[in-house]
Amino acid sequence: MTEKEYSAVIASNLKRIAYERGKSQVEIAKDLHLSKATISAWMNGTRTPKMPKIDMLCAYFNVKRSDIMEPHDRRKIFFNTKAVRIPVVGRVAAGIPIDAIQEILDYEEIPEALARTGEFFGLRIRGDSMLPRICEGDVVIVRQQPDAESGDIVIAQVNGDTATCKRLAKHENGISLISFNPAYPPICFSNEEIERLPVVIIGKVIENRQKY
Repeated sequence: MTEKEYSAVIASNLKRIAYERGKSQVEIAKDLHLSKATISAWMNGTRTPKMPKIDMLCAYFNVKRSDIMEPHDRRKIFFNTKAVRIPVVGRVAAGIPIDAIQEILDYEEIPEALARTGEFFGLRIRGDSMLPRICEGDVVIVRQQPDAESGDIVIAQVNGDTATCKRLAKHENGISLISFNPAYPPICFSNEEIERLPVVIIGKVIENRQKY
C-alpha cells in the first residue's frame, strides 16, 4: 500500500467513525486540543496521523488501531449495520416534540450507533439561503440539542417563527446566524434579544442528504 493509499484508508475510516459517533471536525479538534486544520487534513487524506495520534484517536473513539488503519469492506459494513428510522418533517418549532408533529413528509435511516447518541429528526430544507452547500429540497439530519458550538450548522427559531437552518457564530455580546448564500446578510442578536425574543437552538445538523 502506498503512502497515498494508506492516508486514504485512514481518512475514510475516520469519516465513518466520526459519523457513527455524531462528531463534527470542530468537536473532535476541541476535544483533542488539536487544530481543526489538522483534523480536516486527516479526514481529507492530505496528511497522515503518526502512531501517537492514532492511539489518541483510538482512545477518543474507543476503537482498535485496525479500525482506523486497515481497509474495511464497505459492503460488509453496510449490510451488518442496523439502521434506525427517523421522521423527516417540513417544519419544526421549539418546545414541540418531534413525535407530536403531524406533518411527517418521509423517513430517513441512520446507523444504530449514531441513534444511541441522542434524539434525531430530518428536516427538509426550504429556500436558497444555504446555497451552495445545502439546497432547497435537501434533507438535513439533526440531533436535538439546546446549544451548539460556534461554527456548527444549527436549526434555530427566532421569535416563535418556523425554524431555520443557519451557521452559528457566538460572540461575547450575542450570536449571529449566518447563511452560506452571500445574498443573505448575517442576522445578529444581542444576549438581551436572545432572551427577549427568544432565539432558541433546536438542534445541530450532522449530515446533509441531497436529493437528485
